[in-house]
Amino acid sequence: MDKPKVIGVTGGSGSGKTLFIQKLLERMPDVTVHSMDNYYIKRTLQPKDDKGVENFDTLGSIDMVKYVEDLTLLIDGKTIELEEYNYNNPASDRKIIKIESASTILVEGIFALFVEELRNLLDLKIFIEAPGFLMLKRRIIRDAEERGYDLNDVLYRFEHHVTPAFRNYIEPSRKWADVIIPNHDNFDKALEVILCYLNR
Repeated sequence: MDKPKVIGVTGGSGSGKTLFIQKLLERMPDVTVHSMDNYYIKRTLQPKDDKGVENFDTLGSIDMVKYVEDLTLLIDGKTIELEEYNYNNPASDRKIIKIESASTILVEGIFALFVEELRNLLDLKIFIEAPGFLMLKRRIIRDAEERGYDLNDVLYRFEHHVTPAFRNYIEPSRKWADVIIPNHDNFDKALEVILCYLNR
């Protein structure tokens, strides 16, 4: 098998990374997604802020060494298995997921462009951006429906964890992006451009 194309997709929390990847998957036949979300360390080991609240938006919250190791295996054509992270939601079952290599590997996560060792593995680097009020709205809806967080918790984390992470890690990584996609309304035209690149 030829070496896969490795595409990094990053942006702020709620910028539309997941939706963008879903749209790509609908149009591409041989793509696998390597998401950072499945590499959070255990909640008991998560870094905490000054009030003792776990902060899932720091580099220390993710097992980046394991993430890069597994990505390297996928690039080499190997299959990996790992336990799906359920964001400590008791209503969600933890599953063992199998990720197979493919002709295109989508690397998705807020630190996808920030970590140099990871960035050097990418053939194309995509940064998705959206206004702050839209990212907050999407985050509230997602965390309530998928992760079981209440509104006060979501707002606290957005102010004290998400926003500093965007300022310290995500926004600075914008300078390494090959493509910047504004997701104020939709990203249909940008999606077509990326599809042309992947299909050529």
